[in-house]
Amino acid sequence: MESQLDYWSARALLEWQVELGATDAIGDAPVDRYALEDRKPVAAPANRPATPPPPVKPKEVDPVAVATTLAAQAGDLATLEQALAGFEHCALKRGARNLVFADGQPDARVMIIGEAPGRDEDLQGKPFAGREGQLLDKMLAAIDLSRDAGVYLTNVLPWRPPQNRDPQPAEIAMLMPFLERHVALVKPDVLVVMGNTPAQAVLGKRGISRVRGQWDRAWDLPVMPMFHPSHLLRQPQAKRQAWADLLELKARLASLN
Repeated sequence: MESQLDYWSARALLEWQVELGATDAIGDAPVDRYALEDRKPVAAPANRPATPPPPVKPKEVDPVAVATTLAAQAGDLATLEQALAGFEHCALKRGARNLVFADGQPDARVMIIGEAPGRDEDLQGKPFAGREGQLLDKMLAAIDLSRDAGVYLTNVLPWRPPQNRDPQPAEIAMLMPFLERHVALVKPDVLVVMGNTPAQAVLGKRGISRVRGQWDRAWDLPVMPMFHPSHLLRQPQAKRQAWADLLELKARLASLN
């Protein structure tokens, strides 16, 4: 059945519906608007960028293995010092002024191993400097030894720890291959370890007050643990024990002649 509305009547009705707020045209078939809620259109997935590959984790480096390789390749003391200077896996290096390698005579009968450089050693680049070094020189002179005759000096660590703190086990472990090679190249008759750190590193023993003055062995060499000169400066009463240890060292050297 055709609509009986003329153009103007139909237009008037349409304008009336617009004034009432109608916005959509109504189709010929009825639409259940409530049913449409269950059929909401699914938005097309956005074009996402491809997932980047996981970052490649850098291969972990074993500083002890690196140190062992470098030390084994050193055929003399100069090469060993260069290898140690080029070792980049110890954070102590970045905070130190100088590499403290050694002092004294490389062909010495006695090799003394200290703990770690202090302020004076760090400034001068030599082990046992400052007041500690002056006291050690007097101790050695008392048994007819010196840096210029019969004694070679080094430390477990070649770089000064910040604020003179105790060396950490990881630091000792990564630098021990260099120390062991150092001893092998010098070939002393006797090792002297001064202080807790070298006693722990070389002999695996702590408590220098308990182990001092007692001969031990490491790397197929006789080892004498003694007080470090810094301890003697703080505890002058321990100098009597240090003197007894020096006499024991002198007697051992005489017996090896």
